[in-house]
Amino acid sequence: MMKPESARLLRNRNWRRLWFAQAVSILGDFVFNTTVVLWVGTVIAADRSWAPAAVGGVLLATAVPVLVVGPLSGVFVDRWNRLRVMLGADATRAIVVAVLLVIPLFGASWPIAAKLSMIYAIVAFTSAVSQFFNPARFAIIGSVLDAPDRAQAFGMSTATASAAAVLGPPIAAPLLFAAGVRWALILNSASYLISFAATRLVRVKTPPVARTEEQEANFWAELRDGFRYFQGSRALKAVVYSICLYTLGVGAINVLNVFFITQTLGLPGRWLGVLEAAFGVGSIAGAVASGWFARTLGDWRLYTYGILVTGFVVFGYSQSRSLGMAVLILALAGVPLACVNVTIGPLILQATPDKMLGRINAVINPLVYLSSIISAAIAGFMASTVLRSVDIKILGLSFGDVTTVFAVAALIMVVAGIAARSGLRSAGKPPQSHELLAAEITTLRKG
Repeated sequence: MMKPESARLLRNRNWRRLWFAQAVSILGDFVFNTTVVLWVGTVIAADRSWAPAAVGGVLLATAVPVLVVGPLSGVFVDRWNRLRVMLGADATRAIVVAVLLVIPLFGASWPIAAKLSMIYAIVAFTSAVSQFFNPARFAIIGSVLDAPDRAQAFGMSTATASAAAVLGPPIAAPLLFAAGVRWALILNSASYLISFAATRLVRVKTPPVARTEEQEANFWAELRDGFRYFQGSRALKAVVYSICLYTLGVGAINVLNVFFITQTLGLPGRWLGVLEAAFGVGSIAGAVASGWFARTLGDWRLYTYGILVTGFVVFGYSQSRSLGMAVLILALAGVPLACVNVTIGPLILQATPDKMLGRINAVINPLVYLSSIISAAIAGFMASTVLRSVDIKILGLSFGDVTTVFAVAALIMVVAGIAARSGLRSAGKPPQSHELLAAEITTLRKG
């Protein structure tokens, strides 16, 4: 029998349409991203010594707009009709991705540099457009859902993203090598068009904002307002700074996991897919269960407990010495990590007035993304240099180069959980779930 909360959420037609649009679009993105990496690394730059650098160029083309465009896009998202922003972004991305079809159709004789330049430019442009789409969608979700439904809705979104992460890459490889890159490009372009059609049916009341020419021209003042609001909100800072710390720990696992498999477990690197699938299954389970957890514990408690539990589980993972144990622990780690991801959205929505959502997202997303990049760089550097010859045994626990990094990552997560709990408490938050942050919001809005 369906629970009343689930039934209420599923009766919300606007939410159903947004969720369907996300499901189709994100699956297309995972297929596209994997396809482009394989296309560049194994086809365009095949047998070239600089092929890894060419693949790195794809990742760089994705990352730069997040750090450069991301912090600026929020002002426009807060100015414009957000539903139109989403529609425009979907239509633009569908057209731009389709432009890449000229390479497999007409570019056989093109120089490699021309092909790579075009791929990098289009990947960067679609990433830049996404910096407008993502905060607009986040704000729209806040508009179409009541506070009690948000945790469950974000749980569905997280479960969908996790499922797409599990399904997308296995679809991409055979699609590329059996059918050709054109079909992966067509699939991704079509996914944006389907997302456009579903989003077009969403009905949101967005009263027009009257602006003078002086206000329209005062871009930097509006951007500063967003940063000032963020700095003035103890609750937002507690959430964002703790999630950045948390991301430092998670990023280390992502970049070194393949070396944990080959060096610590002594297994071929191909088992990485099995571990990632196990983590994906755990993430889906955690996302599905997060709605119940949030109603039982409250959003802020689920957030802090999720961070703490992830830290302890990651430490256990660092000490696993068999494939079976590693698979089990990594699947368990996916559950609290998904709960953390699910509760971030509701907490930010509760702490931020609607008119600021675009700018606050523009502050948060680049910070978290930058934390991930820094984590990958530091973890890789430490494991390759300072910790390379480490082999320590303490109380029956073993610490090598990779396992030491994992243990430190686990400690960082625990510190992040403690900091989040302390920060939210110091912000004067009661332990009730959906009443979190209400007093501070009222105070800041009046100010």
